Amino acid sequence: MEIIRPDININIVGKMKGAVICSLALIIVSISSLILHGGPRLGIDFAGGTLVQIQFKKETTTDRIRSGLKKVGLENSVIQQFGYKDNNEFLIRTEKSTSDLKGLSGEIEDALAATYDKSEFEVRRVEIVGPKVGKDLRQKGINAMLIAMIGILIYITWRFQFRYAIGAIIALIHDVLITVGVFSLLGKEFTLPIIAALLTIIGYSLNDTIVVYDRIRENIRKFRRQTLREIINSSINQVLSRTILTSATTLLVVFALFFLGGAVIHDFAFALLVGILVGTYSSVFIASPTILAWETFKPSKKKRGK
Repeated sequence: MEIIRPDININIVGKMKGAVICSLALIIVSISSLILHGGPRLGIDFAGGTLVQIQFKKETTTDRIRSGLKKVGLENSVIQQFGYKDNNEFLIRTEKSTSDLKGLSGEIEDALAATYDKSEFEVRRVEIVGPKVGKDLRQKGINAMLIAMIGILIYITWRFQFRYAIGAIIALIHDVLITVGVFSLLGKEFTLPIIAALLTIIGYSLNDTIVVYDRIRENIRKFRRQTLREIINSSINQVLSRTILTSATTLLVVFALFFLGGAVIHDFAFALLVGILVGTYSSVFIASPTILAWETFKPSKKKRGK
């Protein structure tokens, strides 16, 4: 199936300058948001504390819940509606230390029972993470992404060349930064499933990039008289149809997860949506043109031209 003519020749490399400016602007906004908010909004997985999910049979408000929690000194807890509005589910997050957590969910239940009838609500989930465990999980999440990046750098250098690896790593850092920035801008929580989503995005974006790199290497061998710029441009055009079709079909699945998967995986699916869109863009406009930029500053021994 072809949605783009095989003989199409879009000057993608010629649009590199505009793409770099656009990407830099998005990265600056992302980093600025993270600085202004004091880093990503860490969920209970990383920050530690207690999370209680409660479903009410009738419609209620966060103010009424907070009023009930005042009896046990938890009126400053973060209370937010969870999932679809009709479900009347709420999440209550506290930052209490491990020593204070014993029986905390029971205290919350008793406090709410004084405001609501016991038959009107049900505690559906209780999660407790100590601060040390949260810190440990946070460090392990960062380590997982760093190890993945180093592994990718070694693998692409071995399979192609170091300049290809630099292009891929820049594109992956670009994808992760913008995805984290979008989460920061929207005030979404950064949890363990989001780390899993970022690792999935890294794998997805890398797959697209390697397809383009393979075509560039193949064309370099076939068209020895063409400049590197012409080869990169024609290679991206040759796989453009495949890239768009792959991304479109993947997005269909992720859209289904986002709208139908339920509240538990809503943020995970949202991270994938952002990552796939940004990853597709970076594999076309960032990863491959970076090889050309690298060649300008550090020409290879067999120089083919710019």
